[in-house]
Amino acid sequence: MAKQVYSELMKSITEGKFIFTGEIEPVKTTDLHEVIETAKILKGHVVAVNITDNPTAFAYMNSLIPSYVIQRDVGLEAVYQMVSRDRNRIALTSDLLAAGYLGIKNVLALSGDHTTVGDNPGAKPVYDLDSTGLLYLIRKMVDEGVDLAGNKIDKPPKFHVGIAAALGADPIEPELLKIERKVKIGVDFIQTQAAYDIEVAKRFLKLTEHLNVPTLIGIAPLKSIPMLDWMVKFVPGIVIPKEFQDRLRKAKEKGGKEAIFQENIEFFGEFVKEIRATTHAAGIHIMAIGFEWIVPKIIERAGLKTID
Repeated sequence: MAKQVYSELMKSITEGKFIFTGEIEPVKTTDLHEVIETAKILKGHVVAVNITDNPTAFAYMNSLIPSYVIQRDVGLEAVYQMVSRDRNRIALTSDLLAAGYLGIKNVLALSGDHTTVGDNPGAKPVYDLDSTGLLYLIRKMVDEGVDLAGNKIDKPPKFHVGIAAALGADPIEPELLKIERKVKIGVDFIQTQAAYDIEVAKRFLKLTEHLNVPTLIGIAPLKSIPMLDWMVKFVPGIVIPKEFQDRLRKAKEKGGKEAIFQENIEFFGEFVKEIRATTHAAGIHIMAIGFEWIVPKIIERAGLKTID
């Protein structure tokens, strides 16, 4: 657990609150109107919102800008996602210094999907650092006030640093070893990939309990059958139980899109309620890109409060 608290996210966690975080994807645009309006929907329901960094290797607006603007204009704290795929250590250090100046307090350190899966498949991946190296860089800057080469930083930034975890990895042992290595470097919170099988989520929490790191279980509602099929076919480490798949398909046949939304609210409402009641999870990270309005409905269905 973090010794010093810099952010509202970490303050809520250290106070023992069961928290919710959201996620916003800045797309290929120079217009932040939609991002800001989405943040307004989430405010009051989540304690912080992740801003994705070129997710699945699609070239979108730099995540630092919307992270800053959402904090400034909406008053909702950001979790600034950074992937090491697109920048070398010089550029990463530069962006982290800028983030510190702009008041960013939470960073999620990621490697990022390979460029071949994105919308510029010919792009050269950088990977000067992997996610562990990026985490180590951030720790050096925050804890020691230096960069990776040992150069001193004037007024070093203060961030809480999170990592991602593939809770459905098969086998799970290599993933656990990676997480343990990162925890030794210094991790303030863990945020998992989307979980659909509650037993998989519970198993992961049990296997990582000894690490004593606050963990947010990720969930990603499915807004359509094509999205379901894409997740099943192309996303590694994601296990969607056949029972839930059948529920969504039957809902689609009976009531179309609205019935799919309602099925998501029922399924994830129960999922969140069970995680809250039976595990030590610090909270839930809800990834509902494109239909963020469903976030408060899931929380309400779970019978939980959003935030104070």
